[in-house]
Amino acid sequence: MIRWGVLTVAICAQTAAAEVLLAPDEIDQTLSFGPWPPITQNDPSNRVSGNAAAIALGATLFHDTALSVDHRFACSSCHNPTYSFAAPVKRAMGREKLARNSPSLMNLAGLRWYGWGGKSDNLWAASLHPIIHPVEMAQTADSWRERLANSANAAPYEALFGPLDLQTPQMVLVNTAKTLAAYQETLVTPKTAFDIFRDALERGDLKTAGTYPHSAQRGLQLFLTRGNCSFCHSGPRFSNNEFHDAGVAYFIDETTVDGGRYEGLRFLLSSPYTLAGDWSDDDAKSGAWAVRNVRQTHADFGAFRTPSLRGAAHTAPYMHDGSLPDFDAVVRHYNEINMERMHTDGEAVLAPLDLTEAEVSDLTGFLETLSLRE
Repeated sequence: MIRWGVLTVAICAQTAAAEVLLAPDEIDQTLSFGPWPPITQNDPSNRVSGNAAAIALGATLFHDTALSVDHRFACSSCHNPTYSFAAPVKRAMGREKLARNSPSLMNLAGLRWYGWGGKSDNLWAASLHPIIHPVEMAQTADSWRERLANSANAAPYEALFGPLDLQTPQMVLVNTAKTLAAYQETLVTPKTAFDIFRDALERGDLKTAGTYPHSAQRGLQLFLTRGNCSFCHSGPRFSNNEFHDAGVAYFIDETTVDGGRYEGLRFLLSSPYTLAGDWSDDDAKSGAWAVRNVRQTHADFGAFRTPSLRGAAHTAPYMHDGSLPDFDAVVRHYNEINMERMHTDGEAVLAPLDLTEAEVSDLTGFLETLSLRE
């Protein structure tokens, strides 16, 4: 890692590399957002994680409406590859309008929690729930086993897991979800303009780093300092993958509240599909400490998982309810945040930013550089 002193920056100011605007501590913070992509390990709770045949079957099933009881939906109906495996609508549409926006499925490998409320602690469980949810794909374990057994996907399934007629419907359901997870683990956003800048800083290539637009550099400075955005959007994924109250209304309608993390924990703690459960393939139950120790608190109401900012330019609208249409609206939300919407028992990490119009533009411009544009 390159360490930057005052003398180094002063010398650079006399060269073409003076285009790097960041202070030494800001450069060190910038290096923490990489390198990209991160090195990930196969999921020990999923015995077909990283298996090429499982990835291929998972990809086929992901785009196949056969996974829906009446062939109305595929996973890709709500997680469209064109939109970074999200959807360009406020709230996902299943058999009825769902409560939440479709989150992107990019960069999910190796996370601790999945879903806006964190109701799963592993990717195969997160893949299983929509299959049997009555207002999504509406399968049962029995109906799916029968459907799979009479399809062209039976042979590749049996090549991975053995004869279908020797497996319970529940086992078939879980194994199917594990192929979907194996596929989704391969979905990784490419390097972007920001990564070129960050990597150039790490190797001391100030000439290349200096090609990163000044507006984006100023936006990055705001992201790190006054905006305090990196408190939640940290690390190579630009997300701490934890749960925060972002000051967004959590009423689904006039009479219904989205419980957020509180509801997610209620579901998680009653689920048989956790890293601590019998369906995990990991005898050591590594990672199970999280679900074994987490507890609901009143402050979990109104808290939702921090999404990654990588590829986010393709996943509008934003927030758990899709209420903010673009990056400009997101920045202005935090710039003029209504503190009365914050949960009274929540963490006090937000306050209006009072950015100028030029600063709003700079911060928005920085966010754009975290996605690859054609």
